[in-house]
Amino acid sequence: MRLSVPLLLAAGLATGPAAFLAAPIHARAQEPKAATGEPPPGSPANETPAPVPGSETHIAVLYRPVPAPSSYDAEADPEDLGVAGARMAVKDNNTTGRFTKQTFALDEVALDGERDPVEAAKALADKGVRFFVLALPAAEVLAVADALKETGAVILNAGAPDDRLRGADCRANLFHVLPSRAMQTDALAQYLTLMRWRKIFLITGPTERDKAYADAMRNSARKFGLKITAEKPWTFGPLAKARGDTPTRAEAMVFTRGLDYDLAVVADEEGDWGDYVPFRTVDPRPVAGTRGLIATTWHPTLETWGAAQAQNRFRRLASRLMRPLDYQVWAAVRTVGEAATQTRSTDPATLAAHLVKPEFSLPAYKGVSLTYRPWDHQLRQPIIVVQPKAMVSVAPEQGFIHQRTPLDTLGTDMPETACKLP
Repeated sequence: MRLSVPLLLAAGLATGPAAFLAAPIHARAQEPKAATGEPPPGSPANETPAPVPGSETHIAVLYRPVPAPSSYDAEADPEDLGVAGARMAVKDNNTTGRFTKQTFALDEVALDGERDPVEAAKALADKGVRFFVLALPAAEVLAVADALKETGAVILNAGAPDDRLRGADCRANLFHVLPSRAMQTDALAQYLTLMRWRKIFLITGPTERDKAYADAMRNSARKFGLKITAEKPWTFGPLAKARGDTPTRAEAMVFTRGLDYDLAVVADEEGDWGDYVPFRTVDPRPVAGTRGLIATTWHPTLETWGAAQAQNRFRRLASRLMRPLDYQVWAAVRTVGEAATQTRSTDPATLAAHLVKPEFSLPAYKGVSLTYRPWDHQLRQPIIVVQPKAMVSVAPEQGFIHQRTPLDTLGTDMPETACKLP
């Protein structure tokens, strides 16, 4: 067996998943409060230093504004989704940068309508900006990375989970803060393995993003010895957004009849229909994937490892709860600040080289400091497995081991990567 393949210890299975879940989360590695980047209340470091004119390091955040919902939507995305995380992060950067006399500023670029992100990025690069955080789809992330290749700019991807960006379409100037789809589905598959829910019914939506998630789930099932016993496309439309009962709903209720499975996995990244599946299956079965039990970077119920303080600080700043994209953009902006503090430099070439060294670490409310994989520039990180109102587990699960770090049991490992960086 190749060492790159994650192993499940026999002792871990002997104790059983119930024993693992009964163990408190606090039993895992803790992240010291001082390492979270949040200074003690009342300390001098809690005051943001006044920037010295001309000495600021600018970090640009490029995103597309969230359109207003056409009708009432209790879970509509906030207008400042993502960028609110950047605002908190730049405050943190200036707090930690105080000791190295470094200050940071944020350039928020809302790409309205059909505005080209490449043109916006080039305009900022012409003004000397060398750090870019992108909350954009994969195609636009690649376009910006290629356009800024000769400028020496560092690009941090906070919004595109596509595995190809970490594979055949990787770029030397591109770093990935959010987990890839493979990391998300691997986290879910590890939990299903521990629970011995081995038979999966995979339901795939019509969009390209849905199909990409389904592909990642199939790969994770093979990797961890799960079996997809049934697979169907969703053909009933966006029922989760419909109102009232219809004959189509009645047809969808028998969608799962006659199937043998332990758990249904929905691949619905658009959020069009996945919420319709739980509690409407013919047989009583749990639902996971993009709805129900999900693997994600952040959740309002995460409170350990200093996360409660981060949740409270974000609420005071944005007057709402932090969402995954807020956390991902926060981590991207903090990557720049933390690397600058550790190297005492804001030169993009120096920081880019430092990010993939063992000496770099990003404290990020996850119990361990995070690092970037040198072979595909993906940020290693624990992934939380949650249901809507509670945290269920944290991946990598106990018992999955790796020759470097258990974090590398999530996603594409070095021997399997298609990324060829110079």
